[in-house]
Amino acid sequence: MITLYRWNIKENHGSWVQAEELNKNADELRAADVLWVDLENPTPEEEQLVFQQFFPIHILSFEDVTRLRRIPDRPPHLPKVEEFPDYLFVIVNPLQQRVAEGLCDGRDPILVGGTATTQLSAVLTNTLLLTHHYEPLRSVTELRTFLDRHESQAGRGPDYLFHLILDATVDEYVPVLDGIDDHLDEYETQVFARPSKELLMNLLGTKRTVTVLRKTLVYEREVLARLSRGEFALIDERETAYYRNVYDHLIRFTERIETSREMVSDLMQTHLAAASNRLNEIMKVLTMISTTVLPMTLIAGIYGMNFKELFPDTENRWGFWIALGLMALSGLGSYLFFKWKRWH
Repeated sequence: MITLYRWNIKENHGSWVQAEELNKNADELRAADVLWVDLENPTPEEEQLVFQQFFPIHILSFEDVTRLRRIPDRPPHLPKVEEFPDYLFVIVNPLQQRVAEGLCDGRDPILVGGTATTQLSAVLTNTLLLTHHYEPLRSVTELRTFLDRHESQAGRGPDYLFHLILDATVDEYVPVLDGIDDHLDEYETQVFARPSKELLMNLLGTKRTVTVLRKTLVYEREVLARLSRGEFALIDERETAYYRNVYDHLIRFTERIETSREMVSDLMQTHLAAASNRLNEIMKVLTMISTTVLPMTLIAGIYGMNFKELFPDTENRWGFWIALGLMALSGLGSYLFFKWKRWH
């Protein structure tokens, strides 16, 4: 699906344009003061129309844009920014909406795994912003709503509109990071109370999720660092302050995810130590029971031998009770010995 938004400076007015205009009035759209073209889950024909006919981009950029369609079993392209003679090409990795909602609702993050993010590709010129994504993105939806309410802001240019997408994309990490922290606090309590195989699997799932998010945030931080320091002519100087604001958010989120990564590693080590300690306690109890029963077994074995001539009191009417008494005394002696050594 293709969505177009055009801003006219003379009329001080923005409007949504039918996708058919790309074929009918392509030259007029290219001459627009500001034009935003968004492709959401487009067909190959729509991709060819926008990226090969309406605004041709480099073949390598086109391969990066269509990566998820060409090789669906591979993860999205990592964030990057590249400058070409007539456009700026940017890739970021927004969170998938189902992932964000799942983590915020307290669902098991192991279900997220390595599919936590998707790909948003963007092409910027002085008057044009092209965005491409195969998953519905909340940041793009928010920009559409923003333009409906504040259409005059579109006049600030494609770099400002793209900043709004980046800002919303980065802010989506806030509830997810909060959800991960809540998970880790809960797991920390369970590690000491009842370590289990299920808990270990949850910790492994959280670690995998944190690793994916950390890699994404680190790469996106590098992209925002380049966009915010005035390295590219297509990013207006007055907009770099807004990009720096997004960059500051990414720095804080990267620090948070680093803390979460260290915490989940510590919890896994603590879980292994707690499980080992629990096993030691079980072995200790079993050893004490075995040691206590061993003298009783020895006494019973001796008196169970069929050599009547060699054993005294074999014909004694109280012999059975005497044997039981010896067993009880041996058990009591073992218990007192353990108590004296403080092994109990």
